Amino acid sequence: MAILESLIGPIASIIDKIIPDKEARERAKLELIALEGTQDMAQIEARLSAIIAEAESTDPWTSRARPSFLYVMYAMILCALPMGVLAAFNPTVARDIGAGMNAYLGGLPEPLYALFGTGYLGYTAARQWGKVKGVDK
Repeated sequence: MAILESLIGPIASIIDKIIPDKEARERAKLELIALEGTQDMAQIEARLSAIIAEAESTDPWTSRARPSFLYVMYAMILCALPMGVLAAFNPTVARDIGAGMNAYLGGLPEPLYALFGTGYLGYTAARQWGKVKGVDK
């Protein structure tokens, strides 16, 4: 339950920022509190516990898996810089490369994107939890 208690506050502050209507915001917070003791929240806590255990693993392959995946994604995003320079000198080639990349990325299965999102959010949640507990710096 410690994980859960540490998440309720940050989730409530996120609700404050993303829901402009005060009444809707209060309903969302009440729903969050109502979920606290339910089976759904127990499932979320179990998932987070697994993510945290994996992130704290002493096995270098396990503990570095998520950060390595994020570095690959960052490298892909940073490839936009040389493409911008290429577009300045040869827009046709840059457009063709962009079309090829779009076709490739469009062909990737949707579960892969879901995996990336889950990994990214899980990693950041585990890091935040570690910082709150004083384990990570």
